[in-house]
Amino acid sequence: MSSDEARQMAAGNPLSFLRVSKPEIDLPPAPDVHAPEVYAKGRENFQKLIAHGALKQDAQPCFYLYRQIMGAHAQVGLVAAASCEEYLSGIIKKHEFTRPDKEDDRVRHIETLNSQTGPVFLTYRATTAMDEFVAKKITETPAVDFTAKDGVRHTAWTVGDAAGIQFIADQFAKIPFLYIADGHHRSAAAARVFQSRRGAGHSGGFLTVTFPHNQMQILPYNRVLKDLNGLTAGQLLQKLDAVFIVNPNGSAKPARKHELGLFLAGKWHTLHFRPQFAATSDPIEKLDVTLLQKYVLDPIFGVDDPRTSKRVNFVGGIRGTAELEKLVNAGDYACAFSMFATSIEDLMTIADAGGIMPPKSTWFEPKLRDAMFCHVI
Repeated sequence: MSSDEARQMAAGNPLSFLRVSKPEIDLPPAPDVHAPEVYAKGRENFQKLIAHGALKQDAQPCFYLYRQIMGAHAQVGLVAAASCEEYLSGIIKKHEFTRPDKEDDRVRHIETLNSQTGPVFLTYRATTAMDEFVAKKITETPAVDFTAKDGVRHTAWTVGDAAGIQFIADQFAKIPFLYIADGHHRSAAAARVFQSRRGAGHSGGFLTVTFPHNQMQILPYNRVLKDLNGLTAGQLLQKLDAVFIVNPNGSAKPARKHELGLFLAGKWHTLHFRPQFAATSDPIEKLDVTLLQKYVLDPIFGVDDPRTSKRVNFVGGIRGTAELEKLVNAGDYACAFSMFATSIEDLMTIADAGGIMPPKSTWFEPKLRDAMFCHVI
């Protein structure tokens, strides 16, 4: 969210955690949101919330369970400090490149606050023993339970008993790998702070919420194109016919892998990749986002690098396909591609192979709520 959006959202609410995560909203508007005084203001606001009792530290180290309910979807994760050492050694696996400027921002925020206030979203291959433990625990009275303005319900339980803590520790000792779903920059920044403070009292942990893989909800990450690269709508469809089986009376939402929706000239077309294009055993090469980039966006639209091109934009699946129609119908974009969501199995397979997924491959929802949990280093 932009600084202006954060300013509006926090207006009149001194307890808004945006004053910690986007502290520039409490300073006069300035071009540099990475100035030292911005981070210092974040620390001041964080300390104020602690002093006023809005944030309270537990008397002893605990684990926590954190459930989110969004519509018909529910997911329960374990809140814990994961190991920076295990991140650096690849036991906690990543699947994305990070940008140095975003990493630097996170490092400075952690260093100045001496705390992590934004958790990393991890996943693991589900186990029956953990599932049963969690199912029983969430029948107890929660420590925190509220529904946010966006309709997502957030509930937390504290695991503070010695037996519960030992059980969780024993279970995760048997789980071979964790996978970063969302939060690559936060993980990388935490590891950098750990490396710079190694031996200086750093516990070596970074704040995470870890969900079983079969509870994860991945939404598609859709694409909108600024222009048709000099083609008419008819010429574009002709070129796409070489790559896809095209159904001109299509639907907005793809129903399966290797199927896409195309919104062009006021109507939806369903596109299905011709078999020869998806005939590969490479898990990255057969992702729909890879195939679209390789056979459509680059050769037909001339978008050679989606990370830097100004002619393509990305729309998170939470906004729905109506947002794609709106953007095209308003004349801001020439056409839109709606995607079928990448599976969590594909993500883990690619991470296991040490692969890097293309940019904007996954959109996880619901998002973890800032200030539910903070980790003081």
